[in-house]
Amino acid sequence: MKAIKFVPIIICVLIFLSVLGITAFNQPDNKKSVTEKNASASTNDSAAKAVINLDTNNNTDEMRGVWITYIDLNLEDNKRSEKDFTSKFSEIAQNCKKSGFNTLIVQVRPFCDALYKSNYFPSSHIITGTQGEKLEYDPLEIMCNICKENDLKIHAWVNPYRVKTKETPKILSDDNPYIKNNDLAVETENGIFLNPALQEVRDLITNGVCEIAENYNVDGIQFDDYFYPTEDENFDKDEYEKYKNSVEDPMDLSEWRKANVNILVAQCYMALHKIDNDIEFGISPQGNISNNEGLSADVKTWCKEVGYIDYICPQIYFSLENPALEFEEALNDWLDIEYSGFCDLYIGLAGYKAGSDESDSGTWKDKNDILKKEIEIIRQNSKIRGFMLYAYDSLINEQSKKEIENVISILN
Repeated sequence: MKAIKFVPIIICVLIFLSVLGITAFNQPDNKKSVTEKNASASTNDSAAKAVINLDTNNNTDEMRGVWITYIDLNLEDNKRSEKDFTSKFSEIAQNCKKSGFNTLIVQVRPFCDALYKSNYFPSSHIITGTQGEKLEYDPLEIMCNICKENDLKIHAWVNPYRVKTKETPKILSDDNPYIKNNDLAVETENGIFLNPALQEVRDLITNGVCEIAENYNVDGIQFDDYFYPTEDENFDKDEYEKYKNSVEDPMDLSEWRKANVNILVAQCYMALHKIDNDIEFGISPQGNISNNEGLSADVKTWCKEVGYIDYICPQIYFSLENPALEFEEALNDWLDIEYSGFCDLYIGLAGYKAGSDESDSGTWKDKNDILKKEIEIIRQNSKIRGFMLYAYDSLINEQSKKEIENVISILN
């Protein structure tokens, strides 16, 4: 069980709230009992959490995750029954299990919608065909049950801010939060995104992850790498002007935006751990550590300070010889930052690039052991607790077949 420190979290949130000149968030009601443990270790003490010596033949100690995207779960129009979905996900779970993986990270909220029964978000078109149509069954409950039957852990993967891309989903339902209140989101050239500057948005996202933790037998909840969708100053200009006028010494726009995201992350962490201290809250940011700055993703603070996340899984989707940024170079950047004793480090791997003749200047094309070697590199460092593979499609795709066979050979 993971110990947590509520005092630093509360202080962190209150400081941010006072600096931003906003009121405290509304905490959703908790249905589960709260398990709390006192933590006496310093936030900067890397020895606060005992290092587990990973046994590579033990399928429980090492994180071996697979991301299951909404595309992997998409149902054909004539195959949308509970039986069809159950059969589809059973096959996914069994394929992952027999390949040697132990955790599925399942995309349950890709577009301000839900692949589960929600009080805050409409049903996803992935399940019903049209956003907002009544769910005849509960996909997430089915996925949780199938994972437990197959001795697999399941993390619910949430895109916190995205409402719509240019084309997807084609229709937003009347009960979509954006349709109900246009002020919650901003339309950009790339789509529609909830505004991270608004406390109402942060409460909506927090309530959304809490209902998952309260109602489903999940082992974790994960945010992906989408935060501020643009660096354009006009995106949240009105909110920033209000903030600057409310304090004597305002932060610059970049720091203010990072603070907005940090409040959300800390708020979700605190709320989730008050519901169930065993549920892990993680984030999977950009693998090029410097890219996160433009997204207002304060990854170094999340890793260093207690009260933000339980794990981080940077998407180091590069080959060993990528001329722009090699895998080991990016990995070392993540190893060089400071970690609290309460934040695990996993590494995201690019299964989707395996066998490609275009990715990373063609450096994946003529080799079939890149992912295998990257896992071996990961296992040499005791700071790293495992990996996650993007995505499930690479396990069944002909292009990546030889790479995946080599990966499976060291997992089984």
